[in-house]
Amino acid sequence: MQVNELPIEGAVEFVPAIMTDDRGTFLETFRGNDFVDAVGHSLNLAQANCSISRRGVIRGVHYSDVPPGQAKYVTCVSGEVLDVIVDIRVGSPTFGGWTSVTLNDVERRAVYIAEGLGHAFMALSESATVVYLCSTPYRPGAEHGVNPLDPKLAIEWPTQEGLVLSDKDRTALSLADARDQGLLPHYKTSRDYVASLSTKAGRPD
Repeated sequence: MQVNELPIEGAVEFVPAIMTDDRGTFLETFRGNDFVDAVGHSLNLAQANCSISRRGVIRGVHYSDVPPGQAKYVTCVSGEVLDVIVDIRVGSPTFGGWTSVTLNDVERRAVYIAEGLGHAFMALSESATVVYLCSTPYRPGAEHGVNPLDPKLAIEWPTQEGLVLSDKDRTALSLADARDQGLLPHYKTSRDYVASLSTKAGRPD
């Protein structure tokens, strides 16, 4: 499995080796040792989510309070999505920046989004099924969102036509308003929490 660090600290892309023969295709979607080598600690699997979206659906930008936050390992098992990671950590050198990876059922790439980062995706195919492994369970009251259409955030969605958002996402605060209201994670707090996971795993910095 090929591992690529993305431009935002805490975001990693995993590219599997795909083996194809006359029976079909086989691949390893997750390898624990490769994950630990890339991230510095194992993935504590607390919840697995599956979402099915039609073309033009945007979900996110979602994040949760740190600690403990919620890290995600995301794959698209059917169709295609543009997966977007946003640095919403106040004090981060790349605060307000974003990066994206196309996830689909051909290349079978996956992305890891560490605690403290924001996550969103847009369905590019008629239907897209996304599965994400989460480090913590859903916690009502600790989950938040930033508006994915925030003009200052300026995410380059492939189209602005026919977008489908939940009412919650469409009316979510801008990044600036969320920061001013003290709702965003802090860079140092997020880094310290992730470092504590590495130490617990016996891999001190």
